[in-house]
Amino acid sequence: MQRRYIPALVMFVALLMLLAGLSAKMTAVPAVSFAAEKEIYLTFDDGPSTSVTERILDILKGEDVKATFFIVGERVRGREKTLRRIAAEGHTLGVHSETHVYSQIYSSAEALVRDADACAETIRTVTGIHPRVYRFPGGGKHPASASLLRRKGYRIVSWNAVCGDEEIAGASADVLFSTAVETAKGKQPVILLCHDSATHRKTAEALPRIIEYFRGEGYTFSAF
Repeated sequence: MQRRYIPALVMFVALLMLLAGLSAKMTAVPAVSFAAEKEIYLTFDDGPSTSVTERILDILKGEDVKATFFIVGERVRGREKTLRRIAAEGHTLGVHSETHVYSQIYSSAEALVRDADACAETIRTVTGIHPRVYRFPGGGKHPASASLLRRKGYRIVSWNAVCGDEEIAGASADVLFSTAVETAKGKQPVILLCHDSATHRKTAEALPRIIEYFRGEGYTFSAF
């Protein structure tokens, strides 16, 4: 072999060795999973109440779970301490209604926004927090009202799963648990509707099992 070809041959062999090493390293890299993280938002409407909201807060604190509470302003009076506790423990305060009287709230889009603002002001006065999330009383879309609310900076939050504490009269804690599991199937993220007004003791009773189930299924708990 002529001398002038030797350097080229050496470089060619070195290049082959380098490529072989890179190939080995690439095949050794573990596969990366792009599966979506499973997420659930626990939301509670129509509070605060004294016994039920406080019990729910105890459970959430013990489980280190954050939730979102959609507040009825008129129910804050006499329960300011409970409202302040919701905020102090890192949960999200949302606007639901000042009065929860549908005939007044839904008399016009402007009336609904006035009601929302009154509730937001109640929350701000008690806690110093300016709430920015809103849920329509009774649900629904209400496009004209939604447009006005968004212009004022509110984020509208609905739900896609329920525990059934309003939908199923006299439901036991077992029924509320199974309803939450069933209605959450196929939803990502899960936005679970619950209630914490005074008549919903069974919701508080079902909550530990609901948290245990979704945590066991690999869900992350989030608040808005």
